[in-house]
Amino acid sequence: MLKLCFREGLAEAGCDEAGRGCLAGPVFAAAVILPAGFEHPMLNDSKQLSETERDALRPVIEQNALAWSVSMCTHEEIDVINILKASFKAMHKAIDNLAIRPELLLIDGNRFAPYLGIPHQCVVKGDAIYMSIAAASILAKTHRDEYMMDLHRQYPHYGWDNNKGYGTAQHRKQLKMHGQSPYHRKTFKWKEVVEEL
Repeated sequence: MLKLCFREGLAEAGCDEAGRGCLAGPVFAAAVILPAGFEHPMLNDSKQLSETERDALRPVIEQNALAWSVSMCTHEEIDVINILKASFKAMHKAIDNLAIRPELLLIDGNRFAPYLGIPHQCVVKGDAIYMSIAAASILAKTHRDEYMMDLHRQYPHYGWDNNKGYGTAQHRKQLKMHGQSPYHRKTFKWKEVVEEL
């Protein structure tokens, strides 16, 4: 059973990202503030859920959250500032757009770039511990998957409908055959990626 809050009585926003380890596409981040007493038996770390379960939970979260926001940094931004900084930037943008200003940020992982004026708590594997982080992980993942499906329609041979830009064997094989698309991240060592095959 996931925990609802880190500290009672505060407006806490759970924050997580999706797409950090991908070869193509943007990194997405979400911030979610859940109401007191919120519970859902299916809510869990997005990686532990099926695509069907994530898609079912997304409207539940969006309709019941006190506030939620999803943002992204493009593959071009990732290439300029690096993926870690882009992940933090996407989280900051999601926090910027929340309808309610949180009093505490719960960040999935062990590092974060402080958000001015709001304290934060990093939680390793936080998406498997706190509901708000799990909810953020689901929104970030489902919104990013939807985005990658749109890109797949433009570049179907990379299989982004299945791999969502991650470096699967299928994706790497297609990279070797077709080279990079305009949406591939230029800063990953893609020659090494395809030479592994």
